[in-house]
Amino acid sequence: MVRRGTQAAGGFLAGFRDFIMRGNVVDLAVAVIIGAAFSKIVDSLVADIITPAILNPAMKAAGVDKLADLSANGIQYGLFLAAILNFLVIAFCIYILVQAFEKAKKRMIREEALAEETPDPATLVQERLTNSIERLTQVIENK
Repeated sequence: MVRRGTQAAGGFLAGFRDFIMRGNVVDLAVAVIIGAAFSKIVDSLVADIITPAILNPAMKAAGVDKLADLSANGIQYGLFLAAILNFLVIAFCIYILVQAFEKAKKRMIREEALAEETPDPATLVQERLTNSIERLTQVIENK
């Protein structure tokens, strides 16, 4: 009975290992890690550069130093505005990335189509040589 449990555990671990080693899972893990790092960069861009540049006039008019202090009747609309800006910047960055990938994909498809249309020089030379030999053979047979 101990062997059966050991085999089941080994089968489970082998299945788990196979699952982890699938390309999709590894790609997803890499995407999540890069996404988290990218999110920190975008958060810093929004919080440290864009938000102060855009919301400073509103903050000065309201007489506050931090976005968290920008509120009316307990409603912290300053943090809400910062969250909206954060979303817009992230959406814009993703849009730019998707557009760049789509452009690269179209270029790659065009290059592949062009490569398929353009015959290989060695093949072209071989076809010409074969045609020449066939014509020479016909000329010799006709004489």
